[in-house]
Amino acid sequence: MPIANGNGAVRNSHRSMQQHAEGPAAMLAIGTANPTGVVVPQDIFAENIFRVTKSDHLTELKEKMKRICQKTGIDKRHFHLTEESLAAHPEFLDRQVPSLDSRIDMADTAVPELAQCAAIKAIAEWGRPATDITHLVFSTYSAWQAPSFDHQLAALLGLRPTVCRTILSLHGCYGGGRALHLAKQLAENNHGARVLVACSEITLVCFGGPDGGNLIGSALFGDGAGAVIVGAGPFTEGERPIFEMVSATQTTIPRTEHVLGMQVSGGGVDFHLGIQVPMLIGQNIEKCLLDAFTGFVDDPSSSWNDLFWAVHPGGRQILDNIDTELKLEPGKLAASRHVLREYGNMSGATIIFVLDELRRRRKEDGDNLLLPEWGAMLAFGPGITIEAMLLRCPGASPLNNN
Repeated sequence: MPIANGNGAVRNSHRSMQQHAEGPAAMLAIGTANPTGVVVPQDIFAENIFRVTKSDHLTELKEKMKRICQKTGIDKRHFHLTEESLAAHPEFLDRQVPSLDSRIDMADTAVPELAQCAAIKAIAEWGRPATDITHLVFSTYSAWQAPSFDHQLAALLGLRPTVCRTILSLHGCYGGGRALHLAKQLAENNHGARVLVACSEITLVCFGGPDGGNLIGSALFGDGAGAVIVGAGPFTEGERPIFEMVSATQTTIPRTEHVLGMQVSGGGVDFHLGIQVPMLIGQNIEKCLLDAFTGFVDDPSSSWNDLFWAVHPGGRQILDNIDTELKLEPGKLAASRHVLREYGNMSGATIIFVLDELRRRRKEDGDNLLLPEWGAMLAFGPGITIEAMLLRCPGASPLNNN
């Protein structure tokens, strides 16, 4: 606590000085997971969804869905919900029929268990026991009860009873960015803290028969979970920072709350995805990046191509608009496009898959490092909310400050 000296001036006690970490937070380990239930190739998704929902008679709508699927840039997606489960829950097909309780019951087990799979991988890579985790941040759009999935995951992993838990609910596609932003603050402001970030998303809570209002969401979203161990210095022996988390901001684009959002109803979660979303993100992305980089880089806008990019692949058009607005060279968003192609949009968990893909590419490239020293992470979601973070590959010289 602050202690006054003889002249009345305030000085910090030794204990309070120890409250803060040394240097910026860093990602120390990454794990990802997908459900083993169903893998659906995108080119047959429309046929599948109309068949299992008994909607084949809606021929015009099915053809429209096929055209949307062809333009997504997705090859396949993973799903927890199987045809057998759907047969046992016919109420999922009609959004006017109450089904929220059944969806919650299924998610209550599936969501934390999928998060556990990703977290176990991250903890194993980290190399320290799970009991060394001091904080847990869990993000999902499937949580409506207390105690919630953060409590369940802590029990599944055997975390200490003193672990500080936070649940982020219904943040949607920016949930992973928000969780990492919060983890950065926790790690840097609590000496010795090690934060487990877990994002787990399964589409069964929003699954329904196709109608004219949900075709885009049905064609984009898949299931997955990601986990990241975040900590700041001093690092223990064996801890290897993957990406330093230098600076982070959150921006809400004014008057866009009607454009992108989620609403919980008796029939599950309804997604609203306005066609303006890619345009609005493109128009505002540079300003958000400049805010995140202020005080760290002299003129980042003159060298966007000098960075590596971890961008949430909310959809192919969003990535295309960012490419255009920032005048990025071909391949700058390759990791994001790869994740979109292999998994679809897994909401908040997706950005962790992109970070893992970037890490994998850097490792495979060996001494000829594919990634530049500095990078930007971006995630987007309801609001419209944009999370931006300045990243740095460790082991290089400090930034050129203003």
